[in-house]
Amino acid sequence: MEKVKDKRFELVDLSKLNSEEVVRPNISYWKDAWRRLKKNPVAMVALVVLVLVTIIAIIGPHIKNLDYLTIVTSAKNKGPSSEFWFGTDNLGRDLFTRVCIGTRKSLLIALFATLIDVVIGCLYGGIMAYTGGYVDEIMMRVVEVLNSIPYLIVTLIIIVVLGNGYLPLMIALCITGWTGTARMVRGKILQLRESEYVLAAEALGASTMRIIIKHLLPNTIGLIILDVAQTIPSVIVAETSLAFLGLGLTTPRFSLGSLLSSGQASMSFYPYQLLFPTIVLVLLILSFNILGDGLRDALDPKLRQ
Repeated sequence: MEKVKDKRFELVDLSKLNSEEVVRPNISYWKDAWRRLKKNPVAMVALVVLVLVTIIAIIGPHIKNLDYLTIVTSAKNKGPSSEFWFGTDNLGRDLFTRVCIGTRKSLLIALFATLIDVVIGCLYGGIMAYTGGYVDEIMMRVVEVLNSIPYLIVTLIIIVVLGNGYLPLMIALCITGWTGTARMVRGKILQLRESEYVLAAEALGASTMRIIIKHLLPNTIGLIILDVAQTIPSVIVAETSLAFLGLGLTTPRFSLGSLLSSGQASMSFYPYQLLFPTIVLVLLILSFNILGDGLRDALDPKLRQ
């Protein structure tokens, strides 16, 4: 029998015995969510549209080098042209610049109002859920009472008492807007309240607010981001509706709603004065809603593979 030579063989490391085992790389929650969001082309298009509209709203007035209050008496109600891209209004003011400024103000109002709603709603909902008992019952009744009051009546009372301006408008937008966030956070924290890390924090003597802020709310951050994406378009619509009804900002302050209101008055003769603010508003609302749907799918842990 021919002797087998050792060089025909190679020692195999025992660590290679599991070489056929498929191991999924360790991906963080946020990287996984971003990966899933990028696979949603409609949501990515909505994100690009939002970024472009925001950039144009910021740099647009600097491109035209025209102040939004500058009146050109010889160009009243002039249609779109190379000089005035969106035309002019009944006083001769550049409509492109005013749409950019109005978009900027509407976005800022929506962002600040949403931030206030989220902060109040998270703290209120966290205290409700974690405390429980009669405290939860009383605080929940307060939420139900606020939701039962017609929004327009509350707004009218605030505007009559405080007048027009940024502060009354923010109060009107936020006075009941946080209740939805509070309900959402309460439901999530009720699920997390009996978790091991919460029980461990209690055993170490952590205070109620520390447990809520340090342990419970960070685990609801996905829901909070989703709530922000869905609240912003709602606030924009509410602010626009108030301005359209004459309950929002007044001259010389204005927003997209104010431009829509003034454009509606001259719609029959100069439809472009209503068309361009409407297009911007529709782009904002649709983009935020589509992006919110994409974030909902991306941040839902049930869809993780």
